[in-house]
Amino acid sequence: MSELKNKQTALGDLAARQLAIATRTVPQMITISPRWLTHLLNWIPVESGVYRLNKVTEDTNVEVDCSGRDERELPHTFVNYVENPREYNLSAVNTVLDVHTRVSDLYSKPYNQISEQLRLTIESIKERQESELINNKEYGLLSSIAPSQRITTRTGAPTPDDLDALITKVWKEPGFFLLHPLAIAAFGRECTRKGVPPPTVSLFGSQFMTWRGIPLIPSDKVQIVNGKTCILLLRTGESRQGVVGLYQPGLPGEQSPGLSVRFMGINDKAIASYLVSLYCSLAVLVDDAIAVLEDVDVEKYHEYKY
Repeated sequence: MSELKNKQTALGDLAARQLAIATRTVPQMITISPRWLTHLLNWIPVESGVYRLNKVTEDTNVEVDCSGRDERELPHTFVNYVENPREYNLSAVNTVLDVHTRVSDLYSKPYNQISEQLRLTIESIKERQESELINNKEYGLLSSIAPSQRITTRTGAPTPDDLDALITKVWKEPGFFLLHPLAIAAFGRECTRKGVPPPTVSLFGSQFMTWRGIPLIPSDKVQIVNGKTCILLLRTGESRQGVVGLYQPGLPGEQSPGLSVRFMGINDKAIASYLVSLYCSLAVLVDDAIAVLEDVDVEKYHEYKY
C-alpha cells in the first residue's frame, strides 16, 4: 500500500528540465573594477610613441615692471628652457589569446566564444593598465612624486587634518583623491569620530565621498602592505599643468584608444591566435600636480560610547 502512495504520478523536475532552455549569462569575472582613474585622466595622443615634456628652468626669473606715469626704461628678460627635457616612451601591455576553432565553431550560441574570450582578456589588460599607471617603477604615479610633495599622517589613521595638509600641496585646482576602498573606510571612521561626516557627490552614476568638495576615488590597485597604504591627490589636464595619460592613436585593429586586437592566424593544431595590445604611459607635467599622504593606517578602529 505504501509503495502505491510513493509512486510518481507526474513528470519530475529533473526529466522536464531536459526540454527547457536555461537563461544564460555572459562569463562574469570578479577582478573587473570600475577603473575610475582611466576615466578621470585626460588622455593625450602621442605620435611615434614618444612624449617630450618641455619645462622652464628653475633658475629663470622673469623681470617685469609695473609702470608708473613716467618714461622709465622697461626691463629686458627672457624665459629659458631645459636643454635636455624628459621624454616618455609608451609602455605595452599585451598578450596572445588562443581559441580552438572547434570550440568557436560548435559552442558559439547564444554567446560568441571568440567575442567573450576577447572581452574578458581586454578587461584583464585594462585592469593591468590601471595598476601600471599607479605602480609602474618608471612612469607610475607613485614613482613620479617629488620628495617635497610627500607627507605622512600625524597619528597613522587618515584624519581630516591629514587630507587638508595634502590639499595644501596640490592647491591649484585639485581634481580628486585616489585611494584604496579600505582607506576610504578608515577616513570615514575618523570623520565620524570627529563629528564631521563628509558629503557625497554623484559621478558617472555612482556616489563618491568627498572632502572639501574633492571626490575620494577608490582603486584597489593602490597597494596595502602590513595594514599601511597611501592616499594620492591629483590635478589633471595638460592645460592645467597636471597629470596626463598618454596613448598611441590609429593602431591597426584599434578597438579603443591605445588598444588593438589583431588576428595572428591558425596553426596546425587548429588553434586561432589573437594579439591583444595596449600602449599607454603617464606624465606629471609639474611637481605640484600630485602629492601623496604616506603611512596611512587602515586598521585603526574606535569604540563609540553613547
